[in-house]
Amino acid sequence: MASLILRRLIILVPLLAIVSFVLFSLVVLIPGDAATTLAGGGDASVADIERIRSELGLDRPFLVQYGSWLWGVLHLDFGVSLDSGTPVAAELLARLPITLSLVVATMIVTIPLALGLGIWSGLRAGHGEDRAVLAGTSLAIAMPPFWVALLLVSLFAVVLRWLPPAGYTPFSEDPAGWLHRIVLPALALAAFPVAVLVRQLRGGLVDTMHKAFIRTAWAKGGSPRQVVLGHALKSAAMPAVTVLGLQVATLLGGSVVIEQVFTIPGIGSYLLNAINTQDLPAIQAVALVFVVTNVLVSLVVDLTYGVLNPKVRTS
Repeated sequence: MASLILRRLIILVPLLAIVSFVLFSLVVLIPGDAATTLAGGGDASVADIERIRSELGLDRPFLVQYGSWLWGVLHLDFGVSLDSGTPVAAELLARLPITLSLVVATMIVTIPLALGLGIWSGLRAGHGEDRAVLAGTSLAIAMPPFWVALLLVSLFAVVLRWLPPAGYTPFSEDPAGWLHRIVLPALALAAFPVAVLVRQLRGGLVDTMHKAFIRTAWAKGGSPRQVVLGHALKSAAMPAVTVLGLQVATLLGGSVVIEQVFTIPGIGSYLLNAINTQDLPAIQAVALVFVVTNVLVSLVVDLTYGVLNPKVRTS
């Protein structure tokens, strides 16, 4: 297992280098000019634009800009926000725990719900309950997160008045207040990953339950719990683990919209504001955080494969 971890970590180094270069290239090449925006927009003089461009280092060669940016990133220095004038690292440090708390709350909702519905539907394949679950998951996949959020706000905040429609309370200040306000955003963000995981787990379980080793487990007198949870679920969970890892990217992407709907001051809303103001250092930093998070989740998925399937450890 240690050798598997070491190999995966070695692979991450060139991967992150390539990703950082591509990310920096795409952000620099997007339409718009930060220097023009900071100088006052279309009415700014050429002299002011060139002065600001020189102050930001945008007049230097592309590779020099990338090298300077990468050196700063390696020292956790993402530059200064062009919009607020504060260090981007400080903004991320303040906002990242908020987004992570939303993602964690979403996963707390997603995993038990997906496991329960996936197993329940997989063991009742072809029955009315199974068809109802498939119909519900199809509907959840078709509905975008912001639409689910609006429906939840209309029902639970406007009609029933059980939960607040927006706002955020830090967990460290008031755990009960945090839970009260995070329920609706977490449910809205969990709808899609729950539906995808339920269908994946249900399909894997239906296929696994007809395999020879499951029939052997039944023939040996195994209880339903031993056969389903101890044998079938372990085999059926392999594809679901990959899907679960991919859903992290979905959660991070969905958090951008959900944070806007519920006015949560996380990195998603920070990214949208940076895009609107053409704040290049902030855009680069948030995009890099998203990419690194996805890469690390992929590493965790690989290591989980090594736990579920010993053959992977030697591959």
